[in-house]
Amino acid sequence: MNRILFIVCLFLSFLSIACGNGKEERELAESIARGALVVDVRTPNEFSIEHYPGATNIPISSLALRLDELGAKDREIVVYCQSGGRSLRAKTLLNDEGFTKVKDAGGLDHLFSATSK
Repeated sequence: MNRILFIVCLFLSFLSIACGNGKEERELAESIARGALVVDVRTPNEFSIEHYPGATNIPISSLALRLDELGAKDREIVVYCQSGGRSLRAKTLLNDEGFTKVKDAGGLDHLFSATSK
């Protein structure tokens, strides 16, 4: 009996991870639909290979020097990168600089997934 319960719990855990956070994805899609600025913080080379339609490329290495390109500090901004590390750093930097409506989309694949539903 304990073994069956363990297997069911394990299955439900994997299922919840696989489904992702639907609310977070919905909020990303809604922000973009409202006109949020989408910022790709990857390198120009990565951006040239593939990027989210309409995204602006501001590499994480130069983001602090290009804050004036982002507009008002209360503007909705969605940042993304390849896998989520650089976008998290970008969100933290922007929040520290006073930007109040920044969403971290994580990686490009996650952003495409969130906005294709």
